[in-house]
Amino acid sequence: MDNQIQSAVKYLVWLVPAFIILSVILPSAMRILREYERAVVFRLGKLIGAKGPGLVFLIPVVDRMVRIDLRVITINVAKQEVMTRDNVPATVDAVVYFKIVDPEAAVVKVENFLQATSLIAQTTLRSVVGQSELDELLAQREKVNRTLQEIIDSHTGPWGVKVTAVEVRDVTLPDTMKRAMASQAETERERRAKVINAEGEFQAAEKLVQAAAMIATQPIALQLRYLQTINEISGDRNTATIIPLPMELFAPFLKKPTS
Repeated sequence: MDNQIQSAVKYLVWLVPAFIILSVILPSAMRILREYERAVVFRLGKLIGAKGPGLVFLIPVVDRMVRIDLRVITINVAKQEVMTRDNVPATVDAVVYFKIVDPEAAVVKVENFLQATSLIAQTTLRSVVGQSELDELLAQREKVNRTLQEIIDSHTGPWGVKVTAVEVRDVTLPDTMKRAMASQAETERERRAKVINAEGEFQAAEKLVQAAAMIATQPIALQLRYLQTINEISGDRNTATIIPLPMELFAPFLKKPTS
């Protein structure tokens, strides 16, 4: 019995330290990565590569890993006060959507890809808006967004970052500029109204000229129009109307009979 107790004690003496060591080492030796995650592994400071998803084994103390999220990341570009190409002050902000397509480059080639992408987006926004006119910025927003995306993506591509979309969210103008634009729009509406009225007068004048030409060739048309007007006036029984009779109506009766 004493021998069994001694052997059990010896077994526990070895088992307890082994359990403690495994409980410390195993968590640092194994990592579980989700489907949208990758692990960039360094062994003694040297890049080994990207691993995952699933279970990833690491050599304790020797290996180090950086966890990278491959999902689309959204960053807000802070408001920028810029001057457009036609010297109009404006305050603009934007939203940038991007994702990591090369985890190794995102870790090795740039210190902080999130901060770097945000700074590139800010400077690019100021540059593109400064080269655009106000009308283009307001009416051709898609073109400006596409230009921003292409420029930002060309800078972040070497970092393993793919910019999927850039949206200019808001364009704020000074109150004086808003009043000037409203006045300009009102003036433009008045101009269009005058043009439409002038076109209507021109078309009416053309019709009158055509009517005059027809009457000149067919005098009987004037008499028919005169009789139609008398018929319209006679429909109102409460008014007394003096109607002048053109002498042309009596011309057939005034002719002397030929003998």
